[in-house]
Parts: sequence; C-alpha cells; structure tokens
Amino acid sequence: MIPHERELVERLKNEPFALLGINSDGDAETVKKILEKEKIAWRQAIDGSTSGPLATKWGVNGWPTIYVLDAKGVIRHKGPRGKELEEAVVKLIAEAKAAK
Repeated sequence: MIPHERELVERLKNEPFALLGINSDGDAETVKKILEKEKIAWRQAIDGSTSGPLATKWGVNGWPTIYVLDAKGVIRHKGPRGKELEEAVVKLIAEAKAAK
C-alpha cells in the first residue's frame, strides 16, 4: 500500500489534497526510523499504540484504516484502497476546485 500512497502524494502535490498518517507503531523515535526506512514523506501524527487516543476516538480497530474526507472535513469514504481510493480522491479534488 505504501508505494501507491507515495505515488499519489507525489502526483497530487499541487492539488488541494493532503495525506495524513496516524501512526501507532510506538514513540517518535521508533516512528521516525520506520518513516525513513519506508520513505514515507507525508505528515504523520504519532498515536503511540493501537489503543492510542486517536485510534480510540475514531473507532479504529484494524490497520490500516482509511478515511477520505472532503474539503469541509466530512468523512465521505471509509476503507477504499488502490484504484477505489484514487478515484475517491480525484472526485473530491474536482468538487473542491468547482466550489471555489
């Protein structure tokens, strides 16, 4: 999944799009090593563990869990992957541009 996310972030870098990872793999130093190893350059919030406050608040119980939010912050999709994820993002980018 990470290679697809990396490509998506690069391709959409000039669009109204942001990818945010909520990382539950441990403390900041551990996460930093993982990000370097996997070449993950998008923003990350560190949740500490799978029972961290963000995962708990959002009801996450499987990893990865993907939420796609629109320009207003409304969850529009939960769980898309691959082509389905990309199509959802492209559609929401078009909506955001049209609303300007």
